[in-house]
Amino acid sequence: MFSASALYRYRNAWVGAAAIALLCALIGTNMAKNSEQRREAARALTGGGDPSRAPPIFRRYGCTGCHQIPGIAGADGQVGGALSGLQKRVYIAGVVNNTGDNLVHWIVSPQDFSPKSAMPRTGISEAEARDVAAYLYTH
Repeated sequence: MFSASALYRYRNAWVGAAAIALLCALIGTNMAKNSEQRREAARALTGGGDPSRAPPIFRRYGCTGCHQIPGIAGADGQVGGALSGLQKRVYIAGVVNNTGDNLVHWIVSPQDFSPKSAMPRTGISEAEARDVAAYLYTH
């Protein structure tokens, strides 16, 4: 058990530890808030896409074999472009303005925008593309 003099002697350490714990809690809360704001913005941009449904869609349609996709294990492809930071880009694949509708359309049918695109028509549905687009806008 600590004596009163030991507690007094280490009070700066206790105060510092408490301050660090408070700072970590505030940062964690802010990160969660920012994450939720990004998800809500992505849902609005994509007409209701749900980013939580995207990971198995990436695997089912083979996106992981061609692209590096943040947060998706094994998505380390080198054929297509890396898909991180998509929300900050002005263009999708360098050919069309980066809007939610254009991204969904690109995912479903890239040749509509770029007939010589190496990205194939995968057969992904528009609803699945909305989920994928929402995921990409949150990461």
